[in-house]
Amino acid sequence: MSATHHRTVGLGYIAISVVAVIFGTILSLLMRLHLSWPAWPLPIHGLILPEEYLALVTMHGTIMLFFVLTVAPQSGFGNLILPAQIGSRSMAFPRLNATSMWLTAIALATLVAAFFVPQGAPISGWTAYPPLSASALAGPGQGTGMDFWLAAIALFAIASTASAINALTTIVKLRGDGMTWQRLPLTVWGWFTAALLSVIAFSVLLAALAMLFCDRHLHTGFFLPAQDLINATLLQHHGDGSPLLWLHLFWFFGHPEVYIAILPGMGLTSMVLANFARRRVFAYRLMIATTLLIGFLGILVWGHHMFVAGLNPFAGSAFAISTMAIALPSAAKVLSWLATIWRSRPQFTTPMLFALGFVSLFITGGLTGPILAQPILDEYLHNTFFVVAHFHLIMAMAGVFGLLCATYYWFPLIFHRQLSERLGKWHFWLTIFGAYATFLPMHLTGLAGEPRQYSQLNGIPGPATTLLATTTDLQLHITVSAFFLACAQLPFLYNLIATMLAPSTSPENPWSATTMEWSPADLLTTHRGSCHYFDDGINFTPQWQPGATPAPPPE
Repeated sequence: MSATHHRTVGLGYIAISVVAVIFGTILSLLMRLHLSWPAWPLPIHGLILPEEYLALVTMHGTIMLFFVLTVAPQSGFGNLILPAQIGSRSMAFPRLNATSMWLTAIALATLVAAFFVPQGAPISGWTAYPPLSASALAGPGQGTGMDFWLAAIALFAIASTASAINALTTIVKLRGDGMTWQRLPLTVWGWFTAALLSVIAFSVLLAALAMLFCDRHLHTGFFLPAQDLINATLLQHHGDGSPLLWLHLFWFFGHPEVYIAILPGMGLTSMVLANFARRRVFAYRLMIATTLLIGFLGILVWGHHMFVAGLNPFAGSAFAISTMAIALPSAAKVLSWLATIWRSRPQFTTPMLFALGFVSLFITGGLTGPILAQPILDEYLHNTFFVVAHFHLIMAMAGVFGLLCATYYWFPLIFHRQLSERLGKWHFWLTIFGAYATFLPMHLTGLAGEPRQYSQLNGIPGPATTLLATTTDLQLHITVSAFFLACAQLPFLYNLIATMLAPSTSPENPWSATTMEWSPADLLTTHRGSCHYFDDGINFTPQWQPGATPAPPPE
């Protein structure tokens, strides 16, 4: 395959995400070690200083959110599968596609390089709130390290916007013969909606980054007031800006980013559940509508991240209502998933287990969403570990389960080898146990008032000792569970290596799937919608087969 072939580009994106997830996981484990044993010196390095802990928080969040949860589902699997799933031979703009992938790689390298510049990586968090992010005087890492962060995320925003435009053009213009909009698999609807959100959200983020750069180096005042006192130094700025403007711009990007990461997983979950339940997706058209509605409402709810930022109470009420409203299409998706598998005789393959795990984590994480949507409750919970638990369950872990489902499901298609089912099921049960053991207890520590983004949670003199003493045991449990969750990926790693070294033995369509990516290379015409299964639970008619004759099951 050429360097601009969509499968080559897709594998390049996956490689970027693999490097990022390894690096981000190591950072998170260092954070957990420090929270449980702050006086424990690391080999060679020594003690983790408070500013170094904040740098770990900043870089972990940035790497995981941008380079794993955004890149892998949208750009990685999107390039690998999308063209074939709509009956196309390529993406619309192959050279732009490859350029976007290399820009993403350069962005990751630039971000990691921030660790090696004078004073190290930035400490202002992945949200980069000013005035902390707007002045080098704010602390270690806020000079050159912060500039590297801005450059990396700007490159990423440009690459993601270009990639989204490519995906949208491909879906709109390059669908194969017979592939009408209503015949598109729900995975394609997920990629389509996520790409629409990407064009809007990353354009706003890029503008905000440019404004913040100007505040830092050109003495403008977009996000800074006329005078600002930072580290006992009085700073004068042209204009009279406000950090609230950054919050509005950043979260206008930030909340759609949640759905950019999760919508492809929602679409895949619908298709995988139907595939292994041997059923049609329940309320297929409604599922298309809910995907689009979630995308639309997703750009209207950014203000619920700002309930404690001095937001106008009337605006707070409006954002609370819109946040509650987005629960309706999300609940409709859950009901469709449950109805699809209700009274079926599902095949509990590894992809099916990870799809069910996605549903479980999405429900569990989503249940705390309406709580945080209430301004009066959010005032207490906002800066606690309760928010960390909510965010990691509904986006991080649900997103990762979607990615693992995609890996096990499409691995035979991409590499003509099938991952071990035995190892895959061990991987699933260990991972879902580790996920819940790590993040469920954070709800309890958050309810107890334990703050997030603090570099030390024990050994603090004064009233804080009494408060945090009640959660010390839970924090140790969370740390042990986080290491267990990381180690639970070792069977998956072994499975990947062993399978790639083994000869190719996978049948052409091992899952008896009906969507076009599994069709023979010369059959690009679509004759029906997806998920056309017979009542016997065995026979099926794929999208590429003319007539209603069932296809033979795989040997």
